[in-house]
Amino acid sequence: MEQFLFSTSWFVPLYSLLGAILTLPWGIGIIQRTGPRPAAYINLLTTVVAFVHSLFVFKNIWDREPEKLLVPWFKAADLDLSFTLEISAVSIGATVLITGLSLLAQVYALGYMEKDWSLARFFALLGFFEAALTGLAISDSLFLSYALLEVLTLSTYLLVGFWYAQPLVVTAARDAFWTKRVGDLLLLMATVTLSNLAGSLNFSDLYEWAQTANLSPVTSTLLGLALIAGPAGKCAQFPLHLWLDEAMEGPNPASVMRNSLVVAGGAYLLYKFQPLLALSPVALNALVIMGTVTAIGATLVSIAQIDIKRSLSHSTSAYMGLVFLAVGLQQGGVALMLLLTHAIAKALLFMSSGSVILTTQSQDLTEMGGLWSRMPATTTAFIVGSAGMVTFLPLGSFWAMLGWADGFVNISPWVIGVLLLVNGLTALNLTRVFRLVFWGKPQQKTRRTPEVGWQMAFPMVTLTILTLLLPLMLQQWYLLPDWESINWYVALALFASTVLGVVIGSTVYLHKAWSRSRFLAWRFVQDLLGYDFYIDRVYRVTVVSAVALLSKISAWSDRYLVDGLVNLVGFATIFGGQTLKYSISGQSQGYMLTILAVVSVLVFFIGWSSGLLDKLPF
Repeated sequence: MEQFLFSTSWFVPLYSLLGAILTLPWGIGIIQRTGPRPAAYINLLTTVVAFVHSLFVFKNIWDREPEKLLVPWFKAADLDLSFTLEISAVSIGATVLITGLSLLAQVYALGYMEKDWSLARFFALLGFFEAALTGLAISDSLFLSYALLEVLTLSTYLLVGFWYAQPLVVTAARDAFWTKRVGDLLLLMATVTLSNLAGSLNFSDLYEWAQTANLSPVTSTLLGLALIAGPAGKCAQFPLHLWLDEAMEGPNPASVMRNSLVVAGGAYLLYKFQPLLALSPVALNALVIMGTVTAIGATLVSIAQIDIKRSLSHSTSAYMGLVFLAVGLQQGGVALMLLLTHAIAKALLFMSSGSVILTTQSQDLTEMGGLWSRMPATTTAFIVGSAGMVTFLPLGSFWAMLGWADGFVNISPWVIGVLLLVNGLTALNLTRVFRLVFWGKPQQKTRRTPEVGWQMAFPMVTLTILTLLLPLMLQQWYLLPDWESINWYVALALFASTVLGVVIGSTVYLHKAWSRSRFLAWRFVQDLLGYDFYIDRVYRVTVVSAVALLSKISAWSDRYLVDGLVNLVGFATIFGGQTLKYSISGQSQGYMLTILAVVSVLVFFIGWSSGLLDKLPF
């Protein structure tokens, strides 16, 4: 039985795909009499099967060597588009995480979207979402990974625009789609280039090619930057980071998946690019710069947000920036551990915030307060999720940060500064959000707020327990350091940054009557951070204006030059025909003489231009 499950582990993504397809009759309205809930149950069943299958394989995979499964798809002449799948502890562990969080998100969605008229369509989209993510986890082919990233882009567009009757939702879905398309287009260029240079798109073949590749500095730099662009768009990294903030217009269960798994999918692909990125020092430096700027900048922006989902979404960009920084410094193991701990904690935080949004019908932090006694399960979930996000001993993120910082304390001490700053500011922001939502006096929208139903409480309680037990799981997998090898100075510095952030967040003055300061200097800083350093306006003045200008020039050229030339030829033809009709004599010998004369002149010019007349004897 174990061997059968192991040999069929490639079928795990197809479970979710099958569930999504089976829900389509309800999603497109063919079946209406039963209501949309049977579609949700079908998708839940397939997700349970996928989770159980991957969990059994993961339990028994530690004693096995990684296996590669070759799947031939298309071959013509020199073009071979066969791809491979990787069955290893890392890939199967990723499928367990994806299917497990997807299962909890779907149970959560049953309560959150109970009265939504298009529940079946939502679950169908979640099924496609899950299928693409699990396929990406076991993919060992750049070709297949790129195709699955495109499915994720489409799924993001459809889920962000789920409530398409709202104009702001349509705008957010469009911006998310086009922003990701920028990165995907550059990644496609890199994929085609690697296919030509390496002759294969399977990662194992690309790794062998990278060991002996001899590329020019320009080629390796452009290739590395193009490989980075795709994950940068998926992980909302600067300068392709604006879409994640706008994507919060979608349903909250989709935000749970997006902020915990989708961004992690892009970072997981970046982790697989490490041997290829090592060909270009410029690309590695670009990763370090991009990750550092995004980590610090997004954390600062999150502090100034008064929308609870946007505050948490900017924190997602910041932590993915730390992952980019880790990959840029060739610390792949740290990147994977950060992805694991962040995914679980961030899913718990978004579930807690979704419960608050559902019961208060508001996302504005200034309209909340006093929920800790009315929503104990939601409050506990937010506290544990916040502790799991920062370096709060002994939870998972502490060990991920410690393992990274300990290795760079003497080599690159500035990395420790970045970690301390991001961790401290994150603790400050989460404390601020907790005070505004759960602490203080109840307001009008929170005075009669009940706890959510069991469909939403069960996933939150499950993730709360999982977050608390994660250190024990990491110890069982031998991923925690020995007590003797811990650098206690670094550990104390990380823990102190969390304590300092919590203390500042607990004591800073938060007045809900006004959201902007009365002091001009502080108001400028507040607006600068609240509007994301005005990056969208900078884009509008520079990139958007340049594209609009080029579009106007192109439209003018098309109208007056291209169309004008074509119209001129047409007018000349009409005028010539109208003029020549008056010279018609009706004599056929005259027509023949004219044709003969014109043909003779053409033959003469052709012969003269080609040099044939020079070969004549006279």
